[in-house]
Amino acid sequence: MRNFKNESAARNGVRVAGLLMAMVLTACGGGGGNPGTTGSGSTGTGTGTGTGTGTGTGTTVTATASVGVRFKGGAAAGTLTAAAPESVSATVLDKDGKPVPNAIVTFATDNALAVFNPTSATALTNASGVATVTMRPASLAAAGAGTITATATVGDATVAGKGNYSVGSTTLTFGTLSAAPANLQAYGSTVLSVDVMNGANKYTDQPVTLTFSSACATKGTATLATTVSTNNGTAQTVYRDKGCAGNDTITVSAVGVNTPASTTVTVAPPTAASVQFIGASPTNQSIVIQGQGGNGRTETATLTFKVVDSSGNPIAGKQVNFTTSSTSVHVNKATDTTDATGQVITTVNSGTVATSFRVQATLPNTGTNGGPDISTLSDSVVVTTGLPTAMSLSTGSFNVEGWTVDSTVATPATTLQVLLADAFGNPVPDGTPVVFQTNMGAVGSSDKGGCNTVNGGCTVAFRTQNPRSPAANTPSTVCNAGTPDSTRVGLASICASTSDGANTLFQRTAIFFSGSTVKYVYMNGSTTPLNMDQVVDLGSISGTATKVFKLQLNDLNQNPMPAGSKVEITSMLNGNAAAVVPATVPNVAPHVSGGADQLDGQGVTGPQGSTHTFSVSSTSATDCKPAQASFNVTVTSPSGLATSIPFKLSFTCP
Repeated sequence: MRNFKNESAARNGVRVAGLLMAMVLTACGGGGGNPGTTGSGSTGTGTGTGTGTGTGTGTTVTATASVGVRFKGGAAAGTLTAAAPESVSATVLDKDGKPVPNAIVTFATDNALAVFNPTSATALTNASGVATVTMRPASLAAAGAGTITATATVGDATVAGKGNYSVGSTTLTFGTLSAAPANLQAYGSTVLSVDVMNGANKYTDQPVTLTFSSACATKGTATLATTVSTNNGTAQTVYRDKGCAGNDTITVSAVGVNTPASTTVTVAPPTAASVQFIGASPTNQSIVIQGQGGNGRTETATLTFKVVDSSGNPIAGKQVNFTTSSTSVHVNKATDTTDATGQVITTVNSGTVATSFRVQATLPNTGTNGGPDISTLSDSVVVTTGLPTAMSLSTGSFNVEGWTVDSTVATPATTLQVLLADAFGNPVPDGTPVVFQTNMGAVGSSDKGGCNTVNGGCTVAFRTQNPRSPAANTPSTVCNAGTPDSTRVGLASICASTSDGANTLFQRTAIFFSGSTVKYVYMNGSTTPLNMDQVVDLGSISGTATKVFKLQLNDLNQNPMPAGSKVEITSMLNGNAAAVVPATVPNVAPHVSGGADQLDGQGVTGPQGSTHTFSVSSTSATDCKPAQASFNVTVTSPSGLATSIPFKLSFTCP
């Protein structure tokens, strides 16, 4: 009789019996099957193995090489636990059913369930055709069932066999978590040690990853390694104090160990060595007298101190007392306790008079050998009126090129600065607002028409643009409420003011919108301007002399040329020119007759231009020769526009 159940497996190259046993071809026939022949009966007698055909119903079965998988003890299925790894063997047979030695067998399975030893998951078959590896759970948390596949190459054919296995849970426990020593001095350390147990024995089959934690480690007042792997069943780590001070419970846990273990260490508190002043708020250490608060002003000073030990580490939970010798202020909190950073805060309210004070922070019961307790003083805190009583307004440049030239958004024509002080000569509190207004051009920025003080002062930008014609008292400001603004053509009036709601301070200044070309020139103090349409005749001088003359340069509105305009002698023929003094137009403030500056522009009349000195001499001063020199006085504005005034001068000889 022939066994036809094996034909399909034989054709596929793998024999699976029960849970994938090694393939064995069995043939039945009279007197034993004859491999290689074909029978025609329905039954036969005898059994045999090999390559060939058996006698059966007329179907041909061809044998091939095979791989069979068996677990420990020859079991068809395996069971793994972390405490009990499983060995798995694969038997490689050739097509004749004979063992294949020295064949490489590769094992594979779901690596989330199990891993192999060796880690390459390969082994050579021995003389019996058997290759063996060890399987263990991939982790203590691994559980479930899986399939292992063993693959080998025999001749030109690749054959494989499979077997099933299950991964069971492993019951592990912790031994005693110990700390040696359990009592620590401040900033001391201890060694934590714990065993992972499998029943009564340490679990050493594979490393187990443990997690250590404690309340102080979480707060940062102690350090220890959070994850540690066992070595031969034991894990150790170092716990180090960083200011824990007190009892700290340390807990160890691990995946696969149901019940954590814990122990408690006792840490001695550190000893305070000093108390430090950290700072005050407001940061300028200035508050205002009672009842004078407002925008950016405060009547309360906040003082911060810090308690540290001899190593400079902060000490938490330390009592600090606060006092002051000043009777004009009130300490709101006379005692407090340091926080986790060693810091402690108190506040002080101002009284009704201006003064300065310090706060003393003391650590009670810290004096030794009859000495004083540990203490320190804060920096001085000033109590001021906080209200501005004095105001100063200054201008970067009084004569800017602006009659026909616009400033750019990024580059203003000039800047205006205001400074404020209180009744004690101290800068007013930061954030005091100052408002600016102008009747020509634009002042300030798009988000505010003024500025807020920092350290008692602030600055705004001023740019030249339309409008360029001042109208009387437009806009209306506190500056022109009593005295009208100047309406001189080309002169802008700018008002700066600040108010506390009851009192208003203000200052006014003026800025020339200077033209870019010279229109009116006055020589040597004359009140009659030169005719610039003809050559200016300077007359004659001896060839050995030097002609010195002065020119006042004005624009079309009898205002000074723009500051920074270059003044020089050009196109000189038959003469020598010394450097012009000054060589550029200076910053010229509005002024009245006689030269006194009138910074607000009030009562300004007449030509306002700058005066420059020129010196011209003969080219043959030592060897006199009659000659006539010709040259230009050229004025070039910052924008590059130039005005040239022609001159001539005759040199005579005795």
